[in-house]
Amino acid sequence: MRRTSSPELAATGLSEDQQVSVCGAVKRAIVIGNGYAGAENQCIGLIRSLGLFDRHLYYSVDRPRGGIIRCLQWLPISICKRIYRFISSICAGFSINATGITDVFDAKQIAALARNTFDKNGPLLVVACGSDTISVASSIRRLAMENVFVVQVQHPRSCLERFDLVITPRHDYYSLTPEGKRQIPFFLRPWVTPHEPPGRNVFLTTGALHNVDASTLRKATLEWKDEFASLSKPLVVVNIGGPTRNCLYGVDLSKKLCGMLQSILWSCGSLKISFSRRTPKKVADIITGELSSNSKVYIWDGKGNPFMLWVLNSVHGNFLTSRTLSVKEELFDL
Repeated sequence: MRRTSSPELAATGLSEDQQVSVCGAVKRAIVIGNGYAGAENQCIGLIRSLGLFDRHLYYSVDRPRGGIIRCLQWLPISICKRIYRFISSICAGFSINATGITDVFDAKQIAALARNTFDKNGPLLVVACGSDTISVASSIRRLAMENVFVVQVQHPRSCLERFDLVITPRHDYYSLTPEGKRQIPFFLRPWVTPHEPPGRNVFLTTGALHNVDASTLRKATLEWKDEFASLSKPLVVVNIGGPTRNCLYGVDLSKKLCGMLQSILWSCGSLKISFSRRTPKKVADIITGELSSNSKVYIWDGKGNPFMLWVLNSVHGNFLTSRTLSVKEELFDL
């Protein structure tokens, strides 16, 4: 785990609508990220709401990389670290250079920081998200239990008592509802987690945490308003993300989307398309090739990040007289 500057994906500044005092004696926070924007933004959203954005440090959990470890990325990070240390010790014994393998920082540094600064600064809030951060966050609590308050965002699936608070969407417990039990075959239930109802240290949310508030939306408005002011209305915005287990992005899906968008061009003034970092290159190339020649179509060039403006359009459609389409949610419902 390495300390880095706070990721650019996180909105900066403290919301004017959230100028509230931080509960209790917590005056600082540490965010432990896993390198994925979707997970890290949930942590950022939480500390923003607590008024701690300008008083936090950001650490990133790095898996060991290179060599045989490259083939073991599906294993939990704690096991990857043990394998890395074992291989490194063998290589050192035979004077072999473990080429391409990068070490991983452990939780001791943060635990020591919490203990050494407790008298001066009080308890340290640790917020982590994602499966790769579970072992690090729980180790920090074990090493400095009296000096930290550890929040794990997203359900860790087991041993919830390792954390002071677990924040997870309500749908994670769907398998325990009467409807969920009817849908899951009896012989599969032992393999579906969680097995028990949420305890006192579990806080359920309707959806995922996020860092979108009035301040970030105003900032996005000022940043992108001039660029969109000249576009003909109504404006249709299409956000194209990346594949999932339930929705694989391929050539057929790309061509189907192109056909759908071409069929609605007559009804709109402009069509704005943006891709995410997870969008497969072949998908982006097909869509760009099929639609970029149309004078009504504007394809995002990858500079800046208009995502917050799309959110604003979804919430206040009259801002640009637009409709925002999420490919994953609406592609097959158009």
